[in-house]
Amino acid sequence: MIAVRKIARGVGKIELQDVPQPHPGPGQVVIEVNSAGICGTDLHIYLDEFETRPPVTIGHELAGVIVESGRDVDAWKVGDRVTTETYFSTCGCCLDCRRGRRNLCLHRRSIGSKEEGAFAQYLLTPASNLHRVPDGLDLESAALTEPLACTVHGVLDTAGVRAGENVALTGPGPIGLLALQLVKVAGATAVMIGTRLDTQRLKLAKELGADGVINVEEVDNIVEAVGEFFGTGTADLVVECSGAAAAAKTLVDLASRGARFCQMGLYGKPITFNQDAVCYKELVVTGTNASVTSAWPKSLKLLVQKQVDASRLITHRFPLTEWDQALEVVKRKEGVKVLLKPGQD
Repeated sequence: MIAVRKIARGVGKIELQDVPQPHPGPGQVVIEVNSAGICGTDLHIYLDEFETRPPVTIGHELAGVIVESGRDVDAWKVGDRVTTETYFSTCGCCLDCRRGRRNLCLHRRSIGSKEEGAFAQYLLTPASNLHRVPDGLDLESAALTEPLACTVHGVLDTAGVRAGENVALTGPGPIGLLALQLVKVAGATAVMIGTRLDTQRLKLAKELGADGVINVEEVDNIVEAVGEFFGTGTADLVVECSGAAAAAKTLVDLASRGARFCQMGLYGKPITFNQDAVCYKELVVTGTNASVTSAWPKSLKLLVQKQVDASRLITHRFPLTEWDQALEVVKRKEGVKVLLKPGQD
């Protein structure tokens, strides 16, 4: 089969290769990948800003159909439509694993970075990681379950957005636009912040329910602009989804005294910001890393009930053989969510 693989550490170092088709061992299944989303992490892998163990097939957002199952797989059968969590293995015995926080396990091995990933025709995964795609939910939208689960973990579970709050979100990419929809589901007021490169994405944010959108390059002072929009000052909750260092330096200024700041975007390198303001304002600062198992059923329910519309985020589709063109679209921020479609090759 063909697969998109990181062949060595360093910028780039990604190739389309022929590799053996996987076969399941005990407790494992093989999924025929219908759709795989390109994530910001995949771009970080391309730029060598994210740890990998090459050679390895990249990609971790997917949905597809089970085509083969191993011994002791009783809950699943060939033909089932599924998506899968990304942790191929964790130690299972550390404090974080015992607390249900597999995302923090130091021995975690994730598909797409340390285990073979989803940018391939077939994917091997533990059956224990599977989640059934409900009837009425298409596989392309289901491929966005993973980023939505990350966002549910960040916005709902960690930041705890509440009805009636004023929420400022930065970065109208896939994570930001999913976070926006969750903020609106929770009953909060939302303003999405972006740049001139985000013009179409800001328009989509408005269509997806943002109460307001702000282009930082069209205002003299972003803090004043946000305050004027809310009418009551700055934000009760700031959700940083851009992964842009320049944004991070102003985010504490967007937060009201006693507010919360949730970082979801990854910068790929150390950054600096006004940490004194965290003290003076008594801000609650939280990071959020990937997803937890409990976020997946919630995400699938939100998708099938159409409280979150993932399909609106899908702007481009490419066969695996055109992975490089797909990645260029992501680099240039020309679309929102770009899918690779292995079945088109």
